[in-house]
Amino acid sequence: MVLSQAPANGPSLALIEGGLTVLALAASFGLPGFGSLWFSRIERVFNQLARRKSLSVAVIGVAAFVLRLAALPFCPIPFPFVTDDFSFLLAADTFASGKLTNPSPAMWVNLESIHVTMKPTYMTMYFPGQGLVLAAGKVLTGHPWCGILVVTALMCAAICWMLQAWLPPSWALLGGLLAVLRLGLFSYWINTYFGAGSIVALGGALVLGALPRFIKHARFRDALIMAVGVALLGISRPYDGLLLCLPVAVYLGRWIFRGKNRPSPGLLLRRTALPLALIMAAGAWMAYYDYRVFGNPLTLPYSVNRAQYAIAPYFIWQSKRPEPNYQHNVIREFYYQDELNNFNAIHSLSGFIPETLLKVVRAFVFYAGISLLIPLIMVRRVLLDRRLRFLILCLPVLIAGQLIEVFLLPHYLAAYTAVFYAIGLQAMRHLRLWKPGGHPVGLTLQRSIVTICVLMAALRVVAEPLHFALPRWPTTEAAEWFGFSSLSGIERATTEAALKQIPGKQLAIVRYAPGHNPQVEWVYNAADLDNAKIIWAWEMDNAANQNLIHYYRDRTVWLVEPDITPAKVTPYASPAR
Repeated sequence: MVLSQAPANGPSLALIEGGLTVLALAASFGLPGFGSLWFSRIERVFNQLARRKSLSVAVIGVAAFVLRLAALPFCPIPFPFVTDDFSFLLAADTFASGKLTNPSPAMWVNLESIHVTMKPTYMTMYFPGQGLVLAAGKVLTGHPWCGILVVTALMCAAICWMLQAWLPPSWALLGGLLAVLRLGLFSYWINTYFGAGSIVALGGALVLGALPRFIKHARFRDALIMAVGVALLGISRPYDGLLLCLPVAVYLGRWIFRGKNRPSPGLLLRRTALPLALIMAAGAWMAYYDYRVFGNPLTLPYSVNRAQYAIAPYFIWQSKRPEPNYQHNVIREFYYQDELNNFNAIHSLSGFIPETLLKVVRAFVFYAGISLLIPLIMVRRVLLDRRLRFLILCLPVLIAGQLIEVFLLPHYLAAYTAVFYAIGLQAMRHLRLWKPGGHPVGLTLQRSIVTICVLMAALRVVAEPLHFALPRWPTTEAAEWFGFSSLSGIERATTEAALKQIPGKQLAIVRYAPGHNPQVEWVYNAADLDNAKIIWAWEMDNAANQNLIHYYRDRTVWLVEPDITPAKVTPYASPAR
């Protein structure tokens, strides 16, 4: 597919959403009840579907899947472009070949990659959940992105199912629809290969949807679904999952020992034995994975790579690490620019407050955008509700857990996605009943907000053909619900496609210009290096370059210069230094 590279000089979607939100506020106060007849007809049909709960869940899942496929002509399958994208794709390539890890490459110093562990084995630094999803997509359909597509559709369906346990059916269906529009079509959870946002949100929704059902009925089915959710959290983002599972465990323990309708110990054991065994099996598999990849069942992902490369720790009470002996200046700049500056800022009293506020803003921008912030004017009434009391009491655990972390991206909060939707929808329910001066202002405003979400999704589909301003990596962070331009990563993808057309195996030696942005990294490779069509490597000193070329002497050697526009590829004639 040929993508237009015309400049995106139109208005930004955030600006359009803000303008529509202001108009909705003005119209709700100036013309309360506007369009009431049409909205009432739509809501009657909507409510009829919502009453059929299983069908509602299925419709949401299918809608997320079909609508994203339908948008492919305008929003194509994304290119990998973030450093984490390539790290997770390495995991997918490894799992798809039937292996848990790969031997360290003989020339690993020339092939080092950000967020990839080279020693003791060659593998992603991350937990395996997202890699397994990508591998399933690659094996079953030929493309790893299809795994994310399916899991994201399941996430949207699970959010609807979870909400049915906490809210009236029509509001649960609305929540599923909003999840499709705001997360399932354009966010970076569906349009990149990193973060594991969809699988973690799926796990969180399964846990929270099964919790009240199990307490009410003590069914084996609900216990098993909860166990599946816990397992998904454990193999994807266990720290974030722990922030959710801790209050859930306390709530379950209180019910088991003090609940009025608790089952007998024998019945409880029969209903929970297999689910608990599933959780333990997932833990045992993770220990085996850690043993194979890192040499010790107690050595978790992240830890080896961070010890080898990182200076800034993850938690604010930890001290800065000594600078490692970096082989490549770009990698050094990555850990200084992308991490150490952030750590230094949040590690001071004067920097902690603004950095924390920035975390809050980043979270609200991603999960609510602009229009969905309006119902939060009713948050006081939500906090006084009994219906969502447990979910609200979970929030301090999340806040405490994230305050002690140095970094935050929206997928760090993914386990709580269904909680955010439940609270937002409950606020929307209160907003709907708001009648200042006896006029149905809240009703009109609530309907307008949903309409804006639908309109914004439609605009996002055609945003690139109409040259609306969309962020293109690495100019902005992935904080907006509408994600990145599909041109992100096109330079490397185009260069790689051109090299693949050349007969034989290729060795691409990458030379960066002074001042190269370390976020734009090109040196990433497949799992099976010896049989890979292309091997990407760093240009180093004369001796290292000669050793590399000699080792891969069966390959045609190219010099790739990414910082020239367009990227320049020429035969590698001689060492540069």
